Amino acid sequence: MDNRSLSKDFRTYVRDNSAVFKKTSEKWGGFSNMAAGYPLCVNGIYIRSTEALYQSCRFPNDPEVQRKILSQSSPMTAKMVGKPHRTNTREDWERSRIVIMKWCLRVKLAQNYEKFSKLLKEAGDYPIVESSNKDDFWGAKPVDSHTLIGINALGRLLMELRWLVTNLSEAKLSVVPVPTIDNFLLYGEEIKEVYASDVNSYINSQDSLFNL
Repeated sequence: MDNRSLSKDFRTYVRDNSAVFKKTSEKWGGFSNMAAGYPLCVNGIYIRSTEALYQSCRFPNDPEVQRKILSQSSPMTAKMVGKPHRTNTREDWERSRIVIMKWCLRVKLAQNYEKFSKLLKEAGDYPIVESSNKDDFWGAKPVDSHTLIGINALGRLLMELRWLVTNLSEAKLSVVPVPTIDNFLLYGEEIKEVYASDVNSYINSQDSLFNL
């Protein structure tokens, strides 16, 4: 899936026959990048949400903005603090954002496998749809109480991820390779391969500091 294949690919979804998510507190809220309880660790850096990771990838040439984004306790605030710096967005953002989002979701799955794979499987064969009143690229807009229309890029990436969970072992999904894009940096360092164990290793190392 890339931007070219998605640019005009609007789809129609029936709410009652879809796993629709909007608020993180709702049944399918764990699909949201804003959802709490899915901690991540990349390059030894603890990250509170998938949204924060995705937003930080927008600014590979500005480590200070990345630090500001990742220091926020709220995913929504992490998204908002980057807005004044949009002029520093990576030049290929429109082309690379799908690849980056796909990578972020793979990291979320690898490092929260039991919880996230369970949610993906619970959606069964239903289309996974992000309901958004404003964004019909990442999500789909409600046109009435029963129907949503949009590209639904995030939902479709989640459906791809569900296919991987169904067809590949947890071990195969426990390592997330680096995307084949240039200038993929975090705090000025090349982002490395991500492992499922990274986040628990970080949490355990922090816990051990209090046991000294």
